[in-house]
Amino acid sequence: MKKIGIICKTGKPEPLEILKDLLPWLRGKSAKVFVDTAAAQALGIEGYPPSEIINLSEVIVVLGGDGTMLSVARLVSEKSLPILGVNAGGLGFITEIQRKDAFDAMERVLSGGYIYEDRLMLTTHVLRNGEKITEYTALNDLVINKGALARMVDLETFIDGVYVTKFRADGLIIATPTGSTAYCLSAGGPILYPTMESIVYIPICPHILTNRPIVLPSTVMIEIVFGSPAEDVYLTVDGQLGFSLQRNDTVVIEKSPFKTRLLVPSERDFFELLRTKLGWGERSPKIQRAGES
Repeated sequence: MKKIGIICKTGKPEPLEILKDLLPWLRGKSAKVFVDTAAAQALGIEGYPPSEIINLSEVIVVLGGDGTMLSVARLVSEKSLPILGVNAGGLGFITEIQRKDAFDAMERVLSGGYIYEDRLMLTTHVLRNGEKITEYTALNDLVINKGALARMVDLETFIDGVYVTKFRADGLIIATPTGSTAYCLSAGGPILYPTMESIVYIPICPHILTNRPIVLPSTVMIEIVFGSPAEDVYLTVDGQLGFSLQRNDTVVIEKSPFKTRLLVPSERDFFELLRTKLGWGERSPKIQRAGES
């Protein structure tokens, strides 16, 4: 692959520092590089809008964090373009490549030495008075959540047209396997292997404590009817996009026909990633189980 699109996280110096070193190296390898407009302006070079980059490139390189990766995944979803994430952000579950490994990673991309990993995405639309009024695609999760001053919300749920329950909670998370290590994990949900074909349904702080997370096959259609009086309640997409809900709106969620195609190192070990990112196996010497010395 010789046509490389590069999209950077804005507002931080680290992505631009990586880009300054990466650009001459790529051009020395006879690669054609298309840099997003904001990053290009900062470097004083020709830039391209992201919507144009996806039509010019064979692969997209993201220099940033998981948030930047999520926005790019939605942008390229219909193109099935492979994405390589170089972590210049925080935790970095889906931007797996560290800065020190960026050149080795790009060498593999140019030589075709990377493997693909296709990740499930979700699509959602909102029905109001029987009319579709908005539609989104998500890689991580779709969340119905209340504002800071709103009370618990009433949510009535159907799966494949079958009534599940009506519950009161702070909200509801519908997550993909990729999103299972994000908000889902914080809300007490399970970690799913990233290439699984499953969806997690997680009530947030439910009033009835027996309302627990459920793992569902990706083939189901989930319908959630928002039944509370007028409240400050939103449908949030990947933690980045929001849509205000009204009483009796129906949120419909299904598996997207598109997938996010990630480029991952052939030697990558998902469980090593969990150990590294989540600190598994580490324990403060001051925190021990009863009876231990």
